[in-house]
Amino acid sequence: MSWDTNWDTIFKERPWGKYPGEDLIRFVARNFYQSPDRSAIKILEVGSGTGANLWFIAREGFQAYGVEGSLTGVELTQQRLNQEVDGWQGNVSQGDITSLFYDDDFFDAVIDIEACSCNSFEHSKRIYAEMARVLKPKGLFYSRAFSTGGEGDGTGKKIGYNFYQAATGPMGGLGNIRYTSEEDIQDLLPSSLSLIELDQIVLRGNRTDNPVLEWLITAQK
Repeated sequence: MSWDTNWDTIFKERPWGKYPGEDLIRFVARNFYQSPDRSAIKILEVGSGTGANLWFIAREGFQAYGVEGSLTGVELTQQRLNQEVDGWQGNVSQGDITSLFYDDDFFDAVIDIEACSCNSFEHSKRIYAEMARVLKPKGLFYSRAFSTGGEGDGTGKKIGYNFYQAATGPMGGLGNIRYTSEEDIQDLLPSSLSLIELDQIVLRGNRTDNPVLEWLITAQK
């Protein structure tokens, strides 16, 4: 299993984000708000954490599915959805995101909000391949990943290719974090996915010498 057990402790001891990022809202709105039947759209998040993104997806009337390694994260997500989204559809389960238990061609969209960034390059390739496998033909893939050159990259103990126990940045002291170069993206994406949009954003620190940088990756099967 690719999941770091440290996250179970983190989810228990500190509040985590309760709301989705603007980029995810934009991705969902741009691609699925015009659907004649939102309840027929199935969206999967790998590494769904404590459910901020699934909460948004479910509130907007889509089927919300999540696979998360932390049982605490799963329980917090289910609790929030049950309390705040009447009649939500989907499923949130504890599982290994390198080996998803869903059938081929099942989801209209799959999303990864920095879950792959907590995994080695080899595991990340496997996760992306699994995301592509369960995605319907013409379905959409969305991933947000920490970029090389941003704060935290190269700090702390190196444990693999662009993979560190980072000492600084938003993941400093929280466990393993991998930084993605632009050249890495094509290597990470399986051949079944076609890259359709790639943006690099500054999460914060745009007036400093060491900002937090992230990739926004959109692809289609």
